[in-house]
Amino acid sequence: MSGFELVAFDLDDTLAPSKSPLPDRMAKAMEALLDVAQVCVISGGQFGQFESQLLENLHATDQQLSRLHLMPTCGTRYMVYTNGAWQDVYARNLTQDERDRALAAVEDEARRRNLWEEQTWGPILEDRGSQITFSALGQQAPLEAKKAWDPSGSKKKELRAAVAKRIPDLEVRSGGSTSVDITRRGIDKAYGIEELSKQTGIAIKDMLFVGDRLDEDGNDYPVLRLGIAAHPVTDWEDTAAFIESYCGQPSREVLTVGQAS
Repeated sequence: MSGFELVAFDLDDTLAPSKSPLPDRMAKAMEALLDVAQVCVISGGQFGQFESQLLENLHATDQQLSRLHLMPTCGTRYMVYTNGAWQDVYARNLTQDERDRALAAVEDEARRRNLWEEQTWGPILEDRGSQITFSALGQQAPLEAKKAWDPSGSKKKELRAAVAKRIPDLEVRSGGSTSVDITRRGIDKAYGIEELSKQTGIAIKDMLFVGDRLDEDGNDYPVLRLGIAAHPVTDWEDTAAFIESYCGQPSREVLTVGQAS
């Protein structure tokens, strides 16, 4: 059987360590994959994060980049490489009122619960246009500090629930290990993948999703409701090994052995 027409990936801890550049091994694996399939990267991060983590160390040709689809902020923005530059296919931004209410709600509730930290690595709140993101320690916090902040996930769950009550017309969901993301209702990675299918004409059944958080509480989990074939990974090295195997033997039968359900 032939391989999947498109392979979609989460970014943080799937293609690269959290907030870190693409490792050389992964860059080479991705370049090889772009020769045999369309590739999508979808993440809650903004385009600047895609540039620093993914693109700067991906030494792909223009032809390879034309097969790469970028979906920042969980697919509320969709970008393709055209005429030597990354251009928006669409960008579905929050209104100013929605952004103001989201920023106020998450800051109020974080301060109320003593989750507004004094020592951070970058701003706690980011207005990403189509998404508001709360990062308890800042986007550039070291991995060990992130792991230590909320090992059980209880702080983040409590904050998410409280903010959701304040702004019920918006979507409030768990992001990364220390983050909460706010978008319009119904926006998650499933939304992004559905939009990708509409925009490209590639059927969901011809796509594969690879992510490190396909567990029920993870931010990759919503894609499973689409019925998409999915392959769970533990970290970027696991993903690199998987891509290398895929490029050597792009068989759908091999790929679905570890399929999440």
